[in-house]
Amino acid sequence: MKLSEMKQILTERQVQLTRSLGQNFLHDRNQLERIVDAAQLRPTDRVLEIGPGLGPLTELLMRDAGEVLAIEKDQRLVNILRERFTRAEDRKGSRLTPAATRIGNLELVHADALEYLKERQNWGDWKLVSNLPYSVGSRIFVELAGMVEAPQLVVATLQLEVVRRLISGAGEDDYGLLSVLMQLRYEPVGNFRIPASCFFPEPEIDSACITLRRRAEPLLPLSAESTFVRVVKQAFSQRRKMMFKLLKQSWPEQAVAEAFSQAGLSPTIRAEAVSLQQFVELTRILV
Repeated sequence: MKLSEMKQILTERQVQLTRSLGQNFLHDRNQLERIVDAAQLRPTDRVLEIGPGLGPLTELLMRDAGEVLAIEKDQRLVNILRERFTRAEDRKGSRLTPAATRIGNLELVHADALEYLKERQNWGDWKLVSNLPYSVGSRIFVELAGMVEAPQLVVATLQLEVVRRLISGAGEDDYGLLSVLMQLRYEPVGNFRIPASCFFPEPEIDSACITLRRRAEPLLPLSAESTFVRVVKQAFSQRRKMMFKLLKQSWPEQAVAEAFSQAGLSPTIRAEAVSLQQFVELTRILV
């Protein structure tokens, strides 16, 4: 989909894009193909797309994957997508309902993605490939981090600052709660910047696409993950405070002291200096 086509559709439908929904649509074909290439799609893959917008990425996902589930919150865009892809697939037949549309290998759902993800937790054999709405990108990643069956691969376009947080390690400026929560489940395997000129309208912030692969072997058993989340959230709740003082608000001081000693952590250390592996070790001791 060319930029001129995108503008024409929006003008004809009198659709004013909404800043609160993070509606900045990626139209550059080269960047869209880079995203699809990063996902390494096969005909057997099932792909989840959040915020398809006008569908420029959707059509490429339909081309390369076996099944695509696209979730769009804006009813105006759902109507446009239905018409666009129904026309493209009318020889194959389509099925329309008030909430969902099945068109070829695409299922289009009108829903709030965050609510949808909370209701449906089993995404273990799916890949998430999306230009995520910037308004909810971080919240969606937090939701994914807490899933029992999280997607096997995530390829997502986000604000550059969020991507930096996702890939950062201990001691780096962008390292924080989101870094640790996501890296428990996922390994960052690549990222690339996308110029603002590739979007319509052009965002005022820098963007990047990140690829995250679910760890082949969990760092912690499922039974310990709730404790890990408690430890990490408490540790980062007040970044300027020493982590020991924060954790002893939720665990007995003696237990925290022994755990720090076994994990080789100084009582004066702050959360931003504690590595993922050290958080894992601390959890194993406190659980």
